Amino acid sequence: MALADRWLLPEGVQELLPSQARRVELSRRRLLDLYEHWGYELVMPPLFEHLESLLTGVGRDLELNTVKATDQMSGHLIGVRADITPQVARIDAHRLRTPGVTRLCYAGPVVHAMPTQPLASRNPLQIGAELYGHSGIESDVEVISLMVETMQAVGLEHELSIDLGHVGVFTGLMEVAQLTEQQKEQYLDILSRKALPELTLFVNALDAKPIIAKCLLELPRLNGGVEVLARARQLFAEAPARVLDAIEYLQQLTDRLALRFSDLDQYFDLSELRGYNYHTGVVFAAYIPRFGQAIAKGGRYDEIGRDFGRARPATGFSADLYTLVELSSDVAPSLQRVLAPAEEDASLLEKVKQLRADGVSVIYALSDVEPATKCTAQLVQRNGEWVVSDL
Repeated sequence: MALADRWLLPEGVQELLPSQARRVELSRRRLLDLYEHWGYELVMPPLFEHLESLLTGVGRDLELNTVKATDQMSGHLIGVRADITPQVARIDAHRLRTPGVTRLCYAGPVVHAMPTQPLASRNPLQIGAELYGHSGIESDVEVISLMVETMQAVGLEHELSIDLGHVGVFTGLMEVAQLTEQQKEQYLDILSRKALPELTLFVNALDAKPIIAKCLLELPRLNGGVEVLARARQLFAEAPARVLDAIEYLQQLTDRLALRFSDLDQYFDLSELRGYNYHTGVVFAAYIPRFGQAIAKGGRYDEIGRDFGRARPATGFSADLYTLVELSSDVAPSLQRVLAPAEEDASLLEKVKQLRADGVSVIYALSDVEPATKCTAQLVQRNGEWVVSDL
């Protein structure tokens, strides 16, 4: 590498300068305090661990996005985490083994081998919360509510929209459609791209029963406000019970969320199958109009701990804190900086110690260096006492 290029970071990797780093760190502390007040305990999984452990359970979908290396101590393959969720599931299932409900939260860096979308960072700061040991609607309401309060805490609540779906609609439809695995994968691909003309050709080629063909065609069109649920009930009137149960679940969920957040914009997409391979129930995501991707996402993934020896129902969400702070219009509170003279005076040392304990930043003037440009006040001696005076 040429000398002139040594300061360049790998493509898609970002670093934060002081003003940005301070905003992120203040938000991190605020959010972790919020989660603690909800009863979520902080865990700190390692940045890397054995590859097999990272790619167990939900982690299998992360294989292509996991940076891999050989551990020089053991010779085993290790991976740098691309998602903290599988690690937290391992902690709940294998390390804690607490009976009943467990609430855990986290905040830490992850590394992506490839960006999740063209402008995304490859080294996000992932923050989130997970609830284990409960499979009812109450825990889904709690986690989604905590996600909404997370957006409120970083100043994104005024333009927030929540996207809700349920994989039970798709899995129930597949029960009666009797597609082959190849056809199912093709249908999933079409749904993910919302390729409606292509979908019509695909369904016409199936030679399915008219009611099944209609359901397959209409599924990607079932998106919009709460009226979508009424349309879905009509469309799937003869579908398996699990389809109607999923629709009813979403109805109860939206009713409960509306009681907590009366102004929350709720959007439904019954063909949303993000994380289909491991989600088992409701899926949800947070959006704002000026950003084309989800700013937070989550869902229910029961049985997540099975590969770690303890099957547990679970629900949770995560977000990239860098993205949340970048999108937020909140301004970090100004920090008072006081310049202290470079004197070895006992009373001065005591005054500096007191100011710092009160949350004031005190900077000593170093010889031949004048940091006054970063300070708004200075310590001066008056009548034998050190006092703060404006510069």
